[in-house]
Amino acid sequence: MTVVMRNADQVRPEPTAQETMRDGLRHEASQEPDPVHTGPVKKETQIIAIYGKGGIGKSFTLANLSYMMAQQGKKVLLIGCDPKSDTTSLLFGGKACPTIIETSTRKKLAGEQVAIGDVCFKRDGVYAMELGGPEVGRGCGGRGIIHGFETLEKLGFHDWGFDFVLLDFLGDVVCGGFGLPIARDMCQKVIVVGSNDLQSLYVANNVCSAVEYFRKLGGNVGVAGMVINKDDGTGEAQAFTEAVGIPVLAAIPADDDIRRKSANYEIIGTPASPWGALFAELAQNVADAPPQHPTPLSQDGLLGLFKGDAVGRGVTLVPATMEDMCGRAIVEKPSLEVVYDTV
Repeated sequence: MTVVMRNADQVRPEPTAQETMRDGLRHEASQEPDPVHTGPVKKETQIIAIYGKGGIGKSFTLANLSYMMAQQGKKVLLIGCDPKSDTTSLLFGGKACPTIIETSTRKKLAGEQVAIGDVCFKRDGVYAMELGGPEVGRGCGGRGIIHGFETLEKLGFHDWGFDFVLLDFLGDVVCGGFGLPIARDMCQKVIVVGSNDLQSLYVANNVCSAVEYFRKLGGNVGVAGMVINKDDGTGEAQAFTEAVGIPVLAAIPADDDIRRKSANYEIIGTPASPWGALFAELAQNVADAPPQHPTPLSQDGLLGLFKGDAVGRGVTLVPATMEDMCGRAIVEKPSLEVVYDTV
């Protein structure tokens, strides 16, 4: 090991690579995050983050919503913030959109800068891009989101002139990167997409909890409401919105025509579509809905929205014993501790 002479009385070993890395991590962990913005919202652009359980229909809803908004004369930017990179697939008829993460990596290796035309594409007035995510097992999805937004800022994100910017976020994941728009006031309001099932409402409730948590820290983001997708009429999602205090922005029925067209990458949010009026109303509600202060439910309150036979209530929790754990009778052994009589 190399030694360094400090003075005549002191000899200290040079720090190892592991110690240097440890000290660097400690220093990084000790840094306080940027304070949450507490001032008034000044942007004319409405930046809206949409959250929901994976597979609940966020991308379907957003592709059709953004298309309808563009048909109504609005300038719309749709940003996919899900590592699956499926937000824009319906909009572009099933074609994959090059992601910001993979494009920036490729450009960096080639010594080139990312240009807006490398990552942003348009169809019928809708501008769209995908942040992307790391390869499976090779990185943090949340960190990828942060890197993607850093790249957007370098491309001039804050100077772009859109009426609406719609951010499609995965709601199952609760790490910091996916909560970025709420934590850093990057959006003015949040919309949740859910259905009449426990898992999607569990995610919606978590999003409401996150919004309220950051509001207590001085944030300004609120929940504008819920889009009920695949609505089968059982009413649990409607009951959830009433319980937490947010409106229903639209209820998209569980209809086979919608399912088939979505599976075939067909946009139904057009004025000529049989479903055009539904998405036109959704577009208006999304634009007008103010951010609300939701009251998240407890776990028992959430379960209370469902019938007992649907969630397994009535089951008694029976504590396990050591005999159960070891598979044999347990003999109590006397303690060897010496106990002295008190005087």
